[in-house]
Amino acid sequence: MAAIITNKFRINNANQFYESFSEASAETYYLFIGRAHAWASDVDAQGNTIAEGTDASPPTPNDDISSEFHAWDDMLGAKIIASTDVSYCIPRRNWTTGTTYDMYEHNIGSGNTANSGATNLWDSTFLVMNSSYAVYKCIENDGATASTTEPTSTSNSIFSTADGYRWKYMYSLTSAETLNFMSTDFIHASTDSTVSAAAVDGALDTVLVVAGGSGYTLSTGSTITAIPIRGDGSGGVASVTISSGAIATVTVTTAGTGYTYAYIRSADVIAATNAAGGGSGCNLNVIIPPKNGHGYDALKECGAYYVMVNKSLTGAEGTSDIGVNNDFRRIGLVRNPYNYGTTTVASATTRRQIFAAVFSSVSGTFTADEEINQATTGAVGKVIEYDSTNKILYWYQTRFPDVGTDSDGNLTAFSGANAITGQSSSAAATPNTSNSTTTNATVFASGYSTPELVADSGDILYVEERSPITRASDQTENIKLIIEF
Repeated sequence: MAAIITNKFRINNANQFYESFSEASAETYYLFIGRAHAWASDVDAQGNTIAEGTDASPPTPNDDISSEFHAWDDMLGAKIIASTDVSYCIPRRNWTTGTTYDMYEHNIGSGNTANSGATNLWDSTFLVMNSSYAVYKCIENDGATASTTEPTSTSNSIFSTADGYRWKYMYSLTSAETLNFMSTDFIHASTDSTVSAAAVDGALDTVLVVAGGSGYTLSTGSTITAIPIRGDGSGGVASVTISSGAIATVTVTTAGTGYTYAYIRSADVIAATNAAGGGSGCNLNVIIPPKNGHGYDALKECGAYYVMVNKSLTGAEGTSDIGVNNDFRRIGLVRNPYNYGTTTVASATTRRQIFAAVFSSVSGTFTADEEINQATTGAVGKVIEYDSTNKILYWYQTRFPDVGTDSDGNLTAFSGANAITGQSSSAAATPNTSNSTTTNATVFASGYSTPELVADSGDILYVEERSPITRASDQTENIKLIIEF
């Protein structure tokens, strides 16, 4: 049984995802960062070596249950994604002189490849963006020759440039869209309402000469006019030029309306000559526009089955929620996580996902990334940062011996008025269990503070492993995620 999932299904999925940010029963999405300690091969409690790459060559994420748990283990913090942080997008292709672009064709496939070799319209090079951030569809490419004249018109009509190309203006990016939703490889996609309103359903514009045939004669001149275009639409008329008895070019003179298929008959060409002549063997491919006409729905016409998520981390987000005193190596997207200790979907702008303890006094200074131990309980952790001003120590615990598990392979929580010791710094302090206040936006209960999201709640939809990204109080990390459906 032969079957296919169409590209429209991909667009539908992208649309559903995009709309889920703003619809009445909207989902809640957070961008999260994690993994403060270096990528390296590690050993689990059973002595098995776990290869995790290196900082220079991070590992490829696995799509399995264990990896999702692990992503929560070393999560640092998360920032909510608003509907204004999301955009449809398409691959970026800057118009460049000397480049031969594909043209729009309605029937590109394995049996009719584009000039570039693409077997799918949206994989072909028929869309370009000019230097003013206007997007164009190539309607005709001058017989697959190089383009040398940049398209600049914003007319609602198909227009020609001096290099023989014909173009259709689609839309332009605003300054905000170029800033927020343009990357090296992708650009924002949208439908221009003026262009859409001017579109004509089934209006024809291009006819390709696949084979010119032979024996076509005229009584005078070289042009045959008033040739009807047949099909399921109406009103389409074309003219052809004859050279050495063969059809050289075809021009649509009246676009007509309502065509979903169309053709020009050799008999109609012969009849229009008024020369009682003959001719045979022509093959003329009438190009059919997309449903409702060029420019009516740019998202469908341009293949916008990509969604871009744009989010920035600026300095210390949410005071202590996303700190600046350690780096991160993982970026991800989580949907509908719960607030800690509840089954209520989180909604705060930022969430801290590491543990903390507050002290009355400290001997020495804890250092980032060092192992910490609590001898009384056996708890082990990895320092994320130490706030010496407020005497707050932040850490996380994962499945590895020097990061979270004790000598027996168990992950035990830090608790009670029991000393915590830094294994590199030799710093030592005892949590102030009488402290149940909020300090530096961190809520403490008996000297300890838990993460603000329920670990392993919601669904992790996207994970990206990276080389270390260093944070700073005067620095902004702009993160753009491109999700392809």
